[in-house]
Amino acid sequence: MTAQAVYAWPQGGPARLSYAQEDAQVPLIPPLSSPVSDVIAVDAMGGDYAPDEIVAGALAAQREYGVTTLLTGPPARLRPVIARLGGGSELRVVPAEDVVGMGEGALAGFRRPRSSIAVACQLVRRGQAGAVVSAGSTGAIVASARHRLLPLPSVPRPGLAVVLPTHPKPTVLIDAGATADPKPEMLVQFGHLGVAYAQVALGIPVPRVGLLTIGAEPGKGNALTRRAHELLAAEPQGGLPLNFAGNIEGGDLMAGAVHVIVTDGFTGNVALKTLEGAMRFAAGELRTALTSTRAAKVGAMLQRRGLRELSHRLEPESYGGAALLGMGGTVVIAHGASTARAVTAACGLAANLTRGDIANRVKERIGVTEPRRPPHFLRRDRER
Repeated sequence: MTAQAVYAWPQGGPARLSYAQEDAQVPLIPPLSSPVSDVIAVDAMGGDYAPDEIVAGALAAQREYGVTTLLTGPPARLRPVIARLGGGSELRVVPAEDVVGMGEGALAGFRRPRSSIAVACQLVRRGQAGAVVSAGSTGAIVASARHRLLPLPSVPRPGLAVVLPTHPKPTVLIDAGATADPKPEMLVQFGHLGVAYAQVALGIPVPRVGLLTIGAEPGKGNALTRRAHELLAAEPQGGLPLNFAGNIEGGDLMAGAVHVIVTDGFTGNVALKTLEGAMRFAAGELRTALTSTRAAKVGAMLQRRGLRELSHRLEPESYGGAALLGMGGTVVIAHGASTARAVTAACGLAANLTRGDIANRVKERIGVTEPRRPPHFLRRDRER
């Protein structure tokens, strides 16, 4: 397998390429013996510690979860890492000479079809992989996935689902940053996306859904949340019902009162970052308290099993990252500072969602049907 040249934009500047033009930039790979649901396209160049930690995590995922990982990135940079880890006979590289930097945003993900994240998405679109895993720029990943995988029918905007470490069961927060300014109808769809995720990834048969706003009463909130509350509480139109439990406030995010928390991407991202900062602060204070005196150290030693379990439950790397739901393919976005352990967990989550057929679960919940394709002569006319 040889790397191809970096794609040069046509004279006149960037333009949106057709799928056929983009696919022409991605080398074909030999048929795999694994089913597509077990094949994960891993953006080997995304993340603060790429490619070393990404490659190590992908290799561990193959051995631990029985998946096949396709690494997208420059072969000249990936081959030495693979050799150093002893994965030469296990890992396969799909050449992608372009790399989207961590500081770049949505425009870079949209415009650069030869980047490692774009090639990973293209592998899913043409049926050679079942899921994408990347620890790169969130904006670039979302833009690339929306352009190359396309949303599911009747799902105009994707939702980013993250797991909050509540007890006794984790809680799904959606949206955590993919769609900052949704319409009320989209929040209802986020509810369905979150329910499908909770059923497949967390094994919760009938998840309870709550709407994040500034008060528990139905009339509390801004125009968006008030209208969304009405729609969530109404009878479904063609889809499956939601087990809507009403409004919840910010103080209930970690209470485990519901299984799925629905919000807009702006609010959800602020809430998530606030929680992450608060947990880091609390962990630091706890660590200081447990090591401040000899008696505290003895007490910590006696409670080390419970402290280990708590640390594991609160550690973001245990959950594999955020899932971009509502697309025509599974996309898992790992934290930018992901280590090999986090990448392995992200690959496990991607495989779990793909094997659980998350896309069809979403379609069933929303009650969508595939749009009728026009006759072949009309299709040809449209493609001209």
